[in-house]
Amino acid sequence: MSPLASDTQQPASELIVTVTPEAHAQLVELRDAEPDGGRLGLRLEIVSEPGEDFRYDLSFDVVTTAAFTDEVRTHTAQDGSSIKVIIPAKDVEALQGATLDHTASQGLVIRNPNRPQPPVVEGLTRDDALSAEVEAVVASEVNPALAAHGGFVTYVGHDGAGTAYLTMGGGCHGCSMSRMTMLEGVQTMLVDQVAGVERVKDMTDHTSGENPFYR
Repeated sequence: MSPLASDTQQPASELIVTVTPEAHAQLVELRDAEPDGGRLGLRLEIVSEPGEDFRYDLSFDVVTTAAFTDEVRTHTAQDGSSIKVIIPAKDVEALQGATLDHTASQGLVIRNPNRPQPPVVEGLTRDDALSAEVEAVVASEVNPALAAHGGFVTYVGHDGAGTAYLTMGGGCHGCSMSRMTMLEGVQTMLVDQVAGVERVKDMTDHTSGENPFYR
């Protein structure tokens, strides 16, 4: 796999996304089929809201119209072909270390090791000692258990009255069993291990899940 190298040859620590040879070839083919292909780059943007599973928008855009704050990288393949990738400044951190690939069955796919930021919900607390305990259990107990299904939970906050609020993502998002998993599994772990938590509430919009175990 070839990383996205910047025009100024940034060190590896500053690379953002990795593009596989298969994805590179597909992108170049699609770009060159456009009327103004030589001026176009791929804009890769996250369009989901905080707390939702990442959703991406990939589109071709004229490179010279990229905003001053956008990050532009030039990816060059071994055959000498190249394509510019434009990443909005707001998405750089969330895309750091991601891989853009292409498969015959899925087309262009993004494999992102990062997780969405939790939504900000008025009235909930997430920066106190209780929240720290909950997040520790989520990281050490809950998410490792859900990882077998490609899923994870994100802690949103607590209401000060014994309820911890979470969202579910990955393999648990949209799964018909995910609500039961949350109530019976996650709730049990948190109630047993964190004094002050009596119940959990799932804030996920499960109706938006799509092929949850294979996203």
